[in-house]
Amino acid sequence: MKEEMINKAYEIAKERYAELGVDTEKVLNQMQDFHLSLHCWQTDDVIGFENLTGSLSGGIATTGNYPGRARNIDEVRADIIKAKSLIPGTHRLNLHEIYGDFKGEAVDRDQVEPKHFASWIEWGKENNMKLDFNSTSFSHPKSGNLSLANPDEGIRNFWIEHTKRCRAIAEEMGKAQGDPCIMNLWVHDGSKDMTVNKLKYRELLKDSLDQIFATKYDNMKDCIESKVFGIGLESYTVGSNDFYTSYAAQNNKMITLDTGHFHPTESVADKVSAMLLYVPELMLHVSRPIRWDSDHVTIMDDPTLDLFSEIVRAGALDRVHYGLDYFDASINRIGAYVVGSRAAQKCMLRALLEPLATLRKYEDEGKGFERLALLEEAKALPWNAVYDEFCLRNNVPVGQAFIADVEQYEKDVTSKRG
Repeated sequence: MKEEMINKAYEIAKERYAELGVDTEKVLNQMQDFHLSLHCWQTDDVIGFENLTGSLSGGIATTGNYPGRARNIDEVRADIIKAKSLIPGTHRLNLHEIYGDFKGEAVDRDQVEPKHFASWIEWGKENNMKLDFNSTSFSHPKSGNLSLANPDEGIRNFWIEHTKRCRAIAEEMGKAQGDPCIMNLWVHDGSKDMTVNKLKYRELLKDSLDQIFATKYDNMKDCIESKVFGIGLESYTVGSNDFYTSYAAQNNKMITLDTGHFHPTESVADKVSAMLLYVPELMLHVSRPIRWDSDHVTIMDDPTLDLFSEIVRAGALDRVHYGLDYFDASINRIGAYVVGSRAAQKCMLRALLEPLATLRKYEDEGKGFERLALLEEAKALPWNAVYDEFCLRNNVPVGQAFIADVEQYEKDVTSKRG
């Protein structure tokens, strides 16, 4: 697409939005401050670099066998850099503990140290990507059905120690990058069939969390994530939404809202204003759930649009953090990165372009028809011309042009991985 055409379309869009009191230049500046935390596990199907285990376990699974999966730390990093080059703006990188730079050494999870992520910290600085972090409770001989809620003291203490060490690593990451590293805690703990010990396991999980969070840090932020169920753990989840919402409110912790971790009829968007009254911040893990947590690539669908609109309407841009969380192995993995990231950006852009002042005026005056009419008309405003301009100003492909870049990278790089 020619630059002249993009600029002309943008100028028309700028005028259209100005008529409704929306400053597109201000919105473009806000988009520069909208940083996604790209999930490293899309590159290699959540395998990581440990020498301890084989296939995934612990309530999660990756489907598909598209060729070109990253096989080592260098290939993971190369794929992330390629994806980053096709996504406008500056972004973060979200690491799971199993992606440490172990250099071929078998390091068990209760022995992991900041030194195993020193090269990631340097890589982040070199590539202008700040780091976020996750403890990893799945795919380990001691995972089983229960980790932090395990009544076996030895196993529970193993996972407590693992998570404590992950927090210490996140602290070092935050200190090195001059910006807090957000560390997410999610465990798969649950039961495949009925249990008569629900309270017991939740008491154990609460005690584990209390021990883990006893140490206070200045350069990392904790967030805790619920789930409806894990594969093979369908009847009971220890860390339910009610459990973590209560714990976060009582302990002033950030909540992670994964869009796939709720009943399909629930509105994750509606949780934003409810939770922000009681917790300091929210972390989003955005994917596209089909029949719950199937981790499809994020697209610009109604639930995601609603979610980002609610964040803007709540005036919560400085209290919400944004990560992607899907692992689709059925299509080109770099393409999945780019499609999902740009879809999330488009949802945020459309939310920022909403003529909110006029809509609120209508609502305050009881003008329901006018509010509904403007909401509908806003859907057809030329927001896409503003996104094209955003891409152009960030020197990344505009429109569908990135498809050819992804295909060329596949031809030159990923197709040769065997």
